[in-house]
Amino acid sequence: MEILSYITENALILIPVLLIVGRILKGIEKIPDKWIPLILLPLGVVGAMALGGWTADSAVQGILVTGTAVYGNQLMKQMRKEA
Repeated sequence: MEILSYITENALILIPVLLIVGRILKGIEKIPDKWIPLILLPLGVVGAMALGGWTADSAVQGILVTGTAVYGNQLMKQMRKEA
């Protein structure tokens, strides 16, 4: 099952946006890493709702794009690690 098949086309733009915001947040020393996904979630939901309307479906799209961005970031980190 591919998660990107569940994300609407207009919400896909939020994935790189959230990755960039996450990198910016990572550079702020006062924000612990464990809080970054929780900060990105409302940003993703509001962003998706701004793009797709203020509906429950758009909120779900925001959750999906945030999950994809966080998962994608973690996947990239793990693939770079040497065994």
